[in-house]
Amino acid sequence: MDIFKLIFEHDLRLDQLKERHTDRSMQNVSSSLEDFLKPDLTYSKFYITGTRLDEERFGLNTLSAYDDIISHLSTALADYRIFTQDGHNDLTSAISESSIGAPIVLSSNDSVTWDLQDLTIDSNSNAGHKKESIATLLKTDDLLLYKEQAHHGFDLHLFSKNNIYRDFFYPLKSLVGDQFRFFSINGKRIRSERKFYFETWTLENPPHGAEEVFEKTIL
Repeated sequence: MDIFKLIFEHDLRLDQLKERHTDRSMQNVSSSLEDFLKPDLTYSKFYITGTRLDEERFGLNTLSAYDDIISHLSTALADYRIFTQDGHNDLTSAISESSIGAPIVLSSNDSVTWDLQDLTIDSNSNAGHKKESIATLLKTDDLLLYKEQAHHGFDLHLFSKNNIYRDFFYPLKSLVGDQFRFFSINGKRIRSERKFYFETWTLENPPHGAEEVFEKTIL
C-alpha cells in the first residue's frame, strides 16, 4: 500500500529567508512608518513524500503510484517552463535526471536569469543554507523545486511565493483508492521524526495536523 503525504506550510515570512548580520551596526534598526505599514511578503513550501508501507520503504519514488503522481504534478504545473543546469524542458525528465540538491526552476518566463549554480545544494547543506538566493527568486512568481534524499529514494521540496496547494490537491486526490492513501499534513504541527513517520505506528489515528483525504473530501 502507498501512503502519500503532501506536507504544506503557508504564510512563512519571506524576510526570514534573508541573511542576518551579527554586527548590528550593519543593520538598519530604525523603521519608517511606510515600512511598518507595508505587509510582510510570505511564501509557501510543500514537501512531497511517501511510504511503501507493505515493504517499509521510504521515499516518494518508492511508491507504486510514483509515475502517476509525477504525471499529475506535471499537469498541475503545465503553465510553467522548466529550467535546470542540464537544460530539461519537461518536469518528468527534470525530476528523473536531476541529482539530489540540483535546482529545478519553474518559470512563467521564456528564459531564466537565476544563477542555478548558486541555488545548488551540496551534500553537506540544505535549503536553509541558500536563504538569500531562494528569497530573491521567490519575490517573483517563479517556483523552486529540489529532490531531497530519503531513506530509500528521494522526496520533493517545492518553494512558491503563492499558495498553490489547491492546484495539487484535486489532481492528486483522484489517485485515492484501496492501495493509495493520501494524507494532507500541516508541517507546522509535524515537527518530530516520530510524527513524520506516523504511518509506521499509528496509521489509523494520525497525529493532529495530519488529515486523510478521501474520494469525497473537498476544500
